[in-house]
Amino acid sequence: MFRSSHMQWMVVHQASKKKSRDHSVKLKNESSWWSGVEMGPPDAILGVTEAFKRDTNPKKINLGVGAYRDDNGKPFVLPSVRKAEELIVSQKLDKEYLPISGNAEFCNEAIKLALGDNNPVLADGLNVTVQGISGTGALRIGSAFLSKFFPGPKNVWLPSPTWGNHVPIFKHVNMDVQHYRYYDPKTYGFDFAGALEDISKIPEGSLIMLHACAHNPTGVDPKPEQWDEMSKVIKDKKLLPFFDMAYQGFASGDIAKDAYAVRKFLEDGHRICLSQSFSKNMGLYGERAGAFSIICQDKDEAARVMSQVKILIRPLYSNPPLHGSRIVATILTNPELR
Repeated sequence: MFRSSHMQWMVVHQASKKKSRDHSVKLKNESSWWSGVEMGPPDAILGVTEAFKRDTNPKKINLGVGAYRDDNGKPFVLPSVRKAEELIVSQKLDKEYLPISGNAEFCNEAIKLALGDNNPVLADGLNVTVQGISGTGALRIGSAFLSKFFPGPKNVWLPSPTWGNHVPIFKHVNMDVQHYRYYDPKTYGFDFAGALEDISKIPEGSLIMLHACAHNPTGVDPKPEQWDEMSKVIKDKKLLPFFDMAYQGFASGDIAKDAYAVRKFLEDGHRICLSQSFSKNMGLYGERAGAFSIICQDKDEAARVMSQVKILIRPLYSNPPLHGSRIVATILTNPELR
């Protein structure tokens, strides 16, 4: 009896071991967890940089990413940035976590740079401003907030063409992406008539993206009087303007001139969203210093909006990087460096 039971156990045990081995071999032979992952296309802009690095030609020039370079094609750090870093190091500051909303001094100086020191929006406490991971991160915060709370249609109207990252940023939060005419390839200029016609047909209460200055990728900007007319049409259609301002001071060399559209729209009564980047105007590419702002109706609304923006940021990256924000704040608060 014992021998019979033992033999049966041995047969079952051996069969089980063989089945386990066969299953293991099957997994190895058939596929891995990621065998279904397709090769993605290279980034249209950063892919050029990758190709540039692989090229061994000593006369190569990178026309992909817009960045300060010296005569040898090497990264150029602005003297004001070097001096700011020396001041920061001399203070022997700690490396503590920033709040979810970021470096308060940086946020205050960033929005003052955009709107002007004496803008009534700031005096009345109507702005919600948080530090983002440069311009891309600021746009990502904004798109996430709008996807959840924007009461209008879940779509965004972008100029044609626009910065390549605008489309995936909004698509990633399940917003429908539409376009309005902007660039005229025949004149190499701004298609003002086409833009106005398209904007006038955007459904009321929609979201529209505007490049504040140095339109990417064309470099073509509306004139002040054209911005004035666009502001009127956008106001009449009750559209929410979302400004992307990645080049303030870099486009014309004049901080106020580059911020004309943002300040004009506020003067006209718009409640805007705004993303800012300090990568280009201060050459802080790797520091990822940027800001996202929403202009609200009153302080109570601003408090509620800030609470929800922080809730969105927390699971994204918890809090932003410290060093770059200190550089920006040091430059903007030091008259000599500014």
